[in-house]
Amino acid sequence: MNALAVLVAALPLLTWDGQTMGTRYTVKIAGDTPTDQQRAELRAAIEQRFDELNRQMSHYLPDSELSRFNRSASTAPVKVSAEFARVARRALELFRDSVGAFDPTLEPLINLWGFGHKKTPGNVPSDEQIAAAQRVCGARHLQVTDANELQKDIPELQINLGGIAKGYAADEAARLLRERGYTNVFVSVSGEIVAFGVNPDGRPWQVGVERPHYSRQRGTELSAVVPLSGRALSTSGDTHNFFRDATGRIRGHILDPRTGRPVEHDVASVTVLAPDGLTADGVATALYVLGLERGLRWVEERPSLAALFIVRSGDDQFRLVSSRRFPLNKMKGQKHHATQTQHSLTP
Repeated sequence: MNALAVLVAALPLLTWDGQTMGTRYTVKIAGDTPTDQQRAELRAAIEQRFDELNRQMSHYLPDSELSRFNRSASTAPVKVSAEFARVARRALELFRDSVGAFDPTLEPLINLWGFGHKKTPGNVPSDEQIAAAQRVCGARHLQVTDANELQKDIPELQINLGGIAKGYAADEAARLLRERGYTNVFVSVSGEIVAFGVNPDGRPWQVGVERPHYSRQRGTELSAVVPLSGRALSTSGDTHNFFRDATGRIRGHILDPRTGRPVEHDVASVTVLAPDGLTADGVATALYVLGLERGLRWVEERPSLAALFIVRSGDDQFRLVSSRRFPLNKMKGQKHHATQTQHSLTP
């Protein structure tokens, strides 16, 4: 019998992009062909969900629940939406678990460094300014009650959920799709990715991890490609939102709560695999703050997590260090759906 090349027909793919919560999102569905009306209804349902989360946790909207809480000088409990309470509760859990590396109360420091909603980075604050901002930060001053109330014990405390809430938004979009019967789905909200099932080729979704770069244009070269199905992926780093100070030093937007300054080490980015987007988003930020040695030990102790560290080793030179459970596949130069290291300061 003659040998025959067997070609597997690709699954149909529905995809769309949109803008929400100060950033971009992408949805992909493989293997289904919804009607035009169904597509419109899907998009409307997802964007309505995003709008609701934005109404709760946005730093841009002055009337969001988060903004009102931040403006208030009261130390009495404040009732918030169940989703807001859930995200804040998870942020406090991660604060404790990471021994303070992840802190959701750094809004005064973020604004001081110019990475807040006004986006005016470029000036290095004085030691006195940093110390003053640190005095009104600290997740130990925040609690979330069982009745979904937020309470601060210092009037000036302000929260910022930009390092965790976008992952939750991706979780929610994926949940809505799966509840409607779609099994092969991919959702990205500003690079926070949740995927289930398979891609149009019948394989797990392939997610590219960008090679770090420090230009204002996004790179297309990849350091690795990660198969993703039934899990979430998030990348944190200093290459998409930074400025160079007068000495040429890179000052990234992710702050170390212990110093009140941008993180300073050789890690350019950390990519995390986790069971859900909420966890992946927050853990990526925590690991980036912890750095390579401490972060690698931390993630190896948690069986549900895996991480890839991209470490600077010279001028425009990088090395990859992965935890044991990370499915590392070096694919330099190939093009796939790349994650973004950018973390805009709105969920």
